[in-house]
Amino acid sequence: MRVYLPATLPLLRSWVDGGQAASGTATAVTPGLREWYREGDLEELEYAAQRAAARMSLLLLADAPGVVRRRVVLAADVDDADVAVVDDPRGSVSVGAAVPSAHWASVLVDDEDADVVVSAAATALGGAAAGDDDAAFAVDEADATELGWYAVQELPDLLR
Repeated sequence: MRVYLPATLPLLRSWVDGGQAASGTATAVTPGLREWYREGDLEELEYAAQRAAARMSLLLLADAPGVVRRRVVLAADVDDADVAVVDDPRGSVSVGAAVPSAHWASVLVDDEDADVVVSAAATALGGAAAGDDDAAFAVDEADATELGWYAVQELPDLLR
Protein backbone atom coordinates (compact mmCIF):
# COMPACT_ATOMS: atom_id res chain seq x y z
CA MET A 1 0.00 0.00 0.00
CA ARG A 2 1.26 3.49 -0.82
CA VAL A 3 1.27 5.70 2.28
CA TYR A 4 2.15 9.35 2.76
CA LEU A 5 4.07 10.07 5.95
CA PRO A 6 3.98 13.67 7.20
CA ALA A 7 7.28 15.12 8.38
CA THR A 8 9.40 18.21 8.83
CA LEU A 9 12.87 18.73 7.37
CA PRO A 10 14.64 17.81 10.66
CA LEU A 11 12.47 14.71 10.99
CA LEU A 12 13.20 13.72 7.39
CA ARG A 13 16.92 14.20 8.05
CA SER A 14 16.72 11.87 11.05
CA TRP A 15 14.91 9.27 8.91
CA VAL A 16 17.56 9.54 6.19
CA ASP A 17 20.37 9.24 8.76
CA GLY A 18 18.67 6.23 10.37
CA GLY A 19 17.77 4.56 7.08
CA GLN A 20 14.09 4.27 7.95
CA ALA A 21 11.00 6.34 8.65
CA ALA A 22 9.36 5.84 12.02
CA SER A 23 5.98 4.18 12.35
CA GLY A 24 3.03 6.42 13.09
CA THR A 25 0.15 8.31 11.56
CA ALA A 26 0.10 8.70 7.79
CA THR A 27 -2.42 8.97 4.98
CA ALA A 28 -3.40 6.66 2.14
CA VAL A 29 -6.23 5.95 -0.26
CA THR A 30 -8.64 4.48 2.27
CA PRO A 31 -12.26 3.36 1.91
CA GLY A 32 -13.40 6.62 3.51
CA LEU A 33 -11.36 8.66 1.05
CA ARG A 34 -12.68 6.62 -1.88
CA GLU A 35 -16.27 7.19 -0.76
CA TRP A 36 -15.70 10.93 -0.31
CA TYR A 37 -14.17 11.26 -3.82
CA ARG A 38 -16.48 8.86 -5.65
CA GLU A 39 -15.76 10.37 -9.07
CA GLY A 40 -11.97 10.49 -8.61
CA ASP A 41 -9.56 8.13 -10.31
CA LEU A 42 -6.60 6.65 -8.45
CA GLU A 43 -4.32 9.57 -9.30
CA GLU A 44 -6.82 12.07 -7.88
CA LEU A 45 -7.29 9.95 -4.76
CA GLU A 46 -3.53 9.75 -4.20
CA TYR A 47 -3.31 13.51 -4.62
CA ALA A 48 -6.02 13.94 -1.96
CA ALA A 49 -4.08 11.64 0.39
CA GLN A 50 -0.89 13.65 -0.26
CA ARG A 51 -2.71 16.89 0.56
CA ALA A 52 -4.04 15.37 3.79
CA ALA A 53 -0.48 14.39 4.75
CA ALA A 54 0.68 17.94 3.96
CA ARG A 55 -1.94 19.22 6.43
CA MET A 56 -0.57 16.78 9.03
CA SER A 57 2.91 18.12 8.32
CA LEU A 58 1.57 21.61 8.98
CA LEU A 59 0.39 20.38 12.39
CA LEU A 60 3.90 19.09 13.10
CA LEU A 61 5.30 22.50 12.18
CA ALA A 62 2.81 24.24 14.48
CA ASP A 63 4.13 22.13 17.36
CA ALA A 64 7.78 22.95 16.51
CA PRO A 65 8.15 26.75 16.36
CA GLY A 66 11.90 26.78 15.65
CA VAL A 67 11.76 24.43 12.67
CA VAL A 68 12.10 25.64 9.06
CA ARG A 69 8.58 26.24 7.76
CA ARG A 70 8.44 23.73 4.91
CA ARG A 71 5.91 20.91 4.84
CA VAL A 72 7.34 17.49 4.03
CA VAL A 73 5.53 14.34 2.89
CA LEU A 74 7.34 11.04 2.33
CA ALA A 75 5.63 8.64 -0.09
CA ALA A 76 6.44 5.01 0.66
CA ASP A 77 5.19 1.53 -0.10
CA VAL A 78 4.45 -0.66 2.91
CA ASP A 79 2.93 -4.08 3.44
CA ASP A 80 -0.84 -3.97 3.88
CA ALA A 81 -0.40 -5.94 7.12
CA ASP A 82 1.56 -3.01 8.60
CA VAL A 83 -1.27 -0.51 7.98
CA ALA A 84 -4.46 0.00 9.98
CA VAL A 85 -7.11 2.26 8.48
CA VAL A 86 -8.23 4.98 10.88
CA ASP A 87 -10.14 7.31 8.48
CA ASP A 88 -10.51 10.01 11.14
CA PRO A 89 -9.57 12.37 9.65
CA ARG A 90 -10.52 10.96 6.26
CA GLY A 91 -7.63 9.11 4.62
CA SER A 92 -5.62 8.63 7.79
CA VAL A 93 -3.91 5.37 8.60
CA SER A 94 -1.63 4.05 11.29
CA VAL A 95 1.62 2.53 10.05
CA GLY A 96 2.67 -0.05 12.62
CA ALA A 97 6.27 -0.65 11.55
CA ALA A 98 9.24 1.47 10.59
CA VAL A 99 9.55 1.98 6.82
CA PRO A 100 13.05 1.19 5.47
CA SER A 101 14.46 3.64 2.93
CA ALA A 102 14.39 0.91 0.27
CA HIS A 103 10.59 1.29 0.34
CA TRP A 104 10.56 5.06 -0.10
CA ALA A 105 9.15 6.24 -3.43
CA SER A 106 9.53 10.03 -3.35
CA VAL A 107 9.36 13.10 -1.16
CA LEU A 108 7.12 16.14 -1.51
CA VAL A 109 8.45 19.36 0.00
CA ASP A 110 7.47 23.02 0.00
CA ASP A 111 9.63 25.33 -2.06
CA GLU A 112 11.68 27.81 -0.02
CA ASP A 113 9.39 30.57 -1.32
CA ALA A 114 6.45 29.02 0.53
CA ASP A 115 8.02 29.82 3.91
CA VAL A 116 5.88 32.91 4.60
CA VAL A 117 2.60 31.22 3.64
CA VAL A 118 3.36 28.01 5.54
CA SER A 119 4.58 29.92 8.60
CA ALA A 120 1.37 31.98 8.69
CA ALA A 121 -0.72 28.83 8.32
CA ALA A 122 1.13 27.00 11.11
CA THR A 123 0.52 29.96 13.40
CA ALA A 124 -3.14 30.19 12.37
CA LEU A 125 -4.13 26.53 12.82
CA GLY A 126 -5.63 27.02 16.28
CA GLY A 127 -7.64 30.03 15.20
CA ALA A 128 -8.87 28.24 12.10
CA ALA A 129 -10.06 25.31 14.21
CA ALA A 130 -11.90 27.79 16.45
CA GLY A 131 -13.73 29.30 13.48
CA ASP A 132 -11.65 32.43 12.81
CA ASP A 133 -12.20 33.23 9.11
CA ASP A 134 -8.88 35.05 8.68
CA ALA A 135 -7.00 32.14 10.24
CA ALA A 136 -8.89 29.68 8.02
CA PHE A 137 -7.91 31.77 4.99
CA ALA A 138 -4.23 31.51 6.00
CA VAL A 139 -4.50 27.73 6.32
CA ASP A 140 -6.37 27.46 3.01
CA GLU A 141 -3.64 29.50 1.33
CA ALA A 142 -1.02 26.99 2.49
CA ASP A 143 -3.25 24.10 1.39
CA ALA A 144 -3.37 25.65 -2.07
CA THR A 145 0.43 25.84 -2.26
CA GLU A 146 1.81 22.94 -4.27
CA LEU A 147 4.61 20.79 -2.90
CA GLY A 148 7.65 20.09 -5.06
CA TRP A 149 8.45 16.49 -5.99
CA TYR A 150 11.86 14.97 -5.23
CA ALA A 151 13.21 11.56 -6.11
CA VAL A 152 14.67 9.65 -3.17
CA GLN A 153 18.11 9.98 -4.78
CA GLU A 154 17.80 13.77 -4.46
CA LEU A 155 17.39 13.71 -0.67
CA PRO A 156 21.07 14.41 0.14
CA ASP A 157 20.95 17.55 -2.04
CA LEU A 158 17.62 18.62 -0.58
CA LEU A 159 18.85 18.25 3.00
CA ARG A 160 22.14 20.06 2.40
